[in-house]
Amino acid sequence: MMTTDEDERIRATERDPHFDIYDEDGNVRADFLARVREAIEAEESEFLQRDVVRLHDSELGHLLEALNADQRLELVRLLGDAFDMTALTQVDEAIRREIVDKLPNEQIAHGIGELDSDDAVYILEELDQQDRDEILSQMPFIERVRLRRALDYPESSAGRRMQTEFVAVPPFWTVGQTLDYLRDEKELPDSFSQIFVIDPTFKLMGSLALDRFLRTGRQTKIEAIMEDSYHPISAEMDQEEAAQLFEQYDLLSAAVIDGDGRLVGVLTIDNIVDVIHEEADEDIKRLGGVGDEELSDNVVSTVKSRFLWLAVNLLTAILSSSIISVFDGSIEKMIALAVLMPIVASMGGNAGTQTMTVTVRALATGDLDIYNAGRIIRREASVGLLNGILFAFVMGAIATIWFHDFQLGVVVAAAMIINLVAAALGGILLPLLLDRWGADPAIASSAFVTTVTDCTGYFAFLGIATWWFAIH
Repeated sequence: MMTTDEDERIRATERDPHFDIYDEDGNVRADFLARVREAIEAEESEFLQRDVVRLHDSELGHLLEALNADQRLELVRLLGDAFDMTALTQVDEAIRREIVDKLPNEQIAHGIGELDSDDAVYILEELDQQDRDEILSQMPFIERVRLRRALDYPESSAGRRMQTEFVAVPPFWTVGQTLDYLRDEKELPDSFSQIFVIDPTFKLMGSLALDRFLRTGRQTKIEAIMEDSYHPISAEMDQEEAAQLFEQYDLLSAAVIDGDGRLVGVLTIDNIVDVIHEEADEDIKRLGGVGDEELSDNVVSTVKSRFLWLAVNLLTAILSSSIISVFDGSIEKMIALAVLMPIVASMGGNAGTQTMTVTVRALATGDLDIYNAGRIIRREASVGLLNGILFAFVMGAIATIWFHDFQLGVVVAAAMIINLVAAALGGILLPLLLDRWGADPAIASSAFVTTVTDCTGYFAFLGIATWWFAIH
């Protein structure tokens, strides 16, 4: 039962078109969520059509994620054609597929027809080929051709991310003619920051920023004020490389061209923000060995996502244990070795992870290349050596005091230096080698770096201990 305060808040929600659906923690407000659930259960379409339809697509996406599976499907059904399918680009892949799989293709075709081409492609690319073809067949010819062309480009390419809606004019038009065209043409994109200049074969000749265009007299020809298009992007270019160009040259939008130099689309800064978010999210997940896992995935999917690299880690752990078994005689003679060796290995693992994280991210952003690799390797080795010396003093003193054995402290100190240097070198060299061999360093580096630090730590500590106590 709702309290009076909650009732009043809901009435305020219904009155105020600028009502914020989020609480102070950034979550969907509990009272608003409860009101939506009540409306869904009671099939109260009036409230949903008035107060849910008006939400921004990102807000509607968060609302869908806050509802359970049955409720979100019922909400989409009750909204009908008023449901903004742009919201599907704001939810986890598992939720998006769950909703799309339950919608009739006719409704999907109608909803996609209202979207920008980049959002439409984002939804269509995840559908089965048969459903995709059926949906496209129900769309107007021009839109169908545009979407098919975008879908023909490789996944994660600029061609998949681009908008096929853009403004392009011939160079011989005047500013006045162009302005009249912008006012009268109904099929222009809702927003744009550049006018592109093309020849009769649609080859890109240049571009014109809106601010300069609007400050120029009507009789001036476009060719007189156009500029070379800054860094046109190939439709085949990887989306991450395109994002790096936007970052390097502070672009707001960029032309996308095919292999013959013809203008086929435009990339905008909002597309690139999504790319940067996706790539960073992907790198972090791969570093943890969880693949493309989403929070909305079920148990079976999550197990499949994590199993492979857990299996790899098991094999590397067995390798590390086999090194320990070589020195079982020394461990039996001095239990202190069994107590201290996890510390040496753990310090190496943490140091290796630090270096690996910086290296993988630098490779992803293009900041680490053949020209500065040598300097960075020397820097990381120096950092590992200095940290090794500092922690050698600390751990050596602790071991000496703990076990009342100065010689044991010396052994721990020497092993700490060796392992931290090895960790630093492993953390940068392994990702570099994997990248050179064409493997994704974000996926494989973690397991291999852990293996290097564990094996080196155990071998160095136990090997030095065995040798040291043998000669003393």
